[in-house]
Amino acid sequence: MKRVVFILGVLEDEDVDWLISAGLRRELAPGDVLIHEGKPCEAIYLILDGSLQVSVFALDEQPIAQLASGEVVGEMSFVDGQPASATVSALEPTIVLAVPCVQVRQKLIQDIWFASRFYRALAILLSSRLRSTVKHLQGEHWRPVAINADISGLDEMNDMLSMGSIRFDWMLKRLRHIRASPWEDLDNEATE
Repeated sequence: MKRVVFILGVLEDEDVDWLISAGLRRELAPGDVLIHEGKPCEAIYLILDGSLQVSVFALDEQPIAQLASGEVVGEMSFVDGQPASATVSALEPTIVLAVPCVQVRQKLIQDIWFASRFYRALAILLSSRLRSTVKHLQGEHWRPVAINADISGLDEMNDMLSMGSIRFDWMLKRLRHIRASPWEDLDNEATE
């Protein structure tokens, strides 16, 4: 399951419009590093197309995970303010939407309803990731955790996921026509 649907399913249409307008479309070549372990993460990234790999220094930079279209990266550093816990690099030509953390924080301060929806979406996303990690540690192969049909609120969750999927497809169509910005733009904004 594409984890971005957790975020887009909770947000409203105008929130998604804001993410698109605040975000910068980035194109990565194979091997390009998006996030460096131990360094501040300057954006939350939505993978629009392609795939990324995650590696850590402690394991001699061996890949520990692969992320594909619909995944979200950089959200942990956004939430806790800590440097990145892993390096994330492109496995193939990849397109991401980079939403600068500075702009997200400003929006959260200015718009309490957006903040409520955004933090709820992040909580659901991080909960799903933690459940997947627990399953992985129990010896199962890594995969997003399926929604349990016995939980209360299943209809609401299915509606949220369905709406998130629709909004992700809509986002892809809108961003297809926007020219990619050079990497230096985000780096320059971070240093100003």
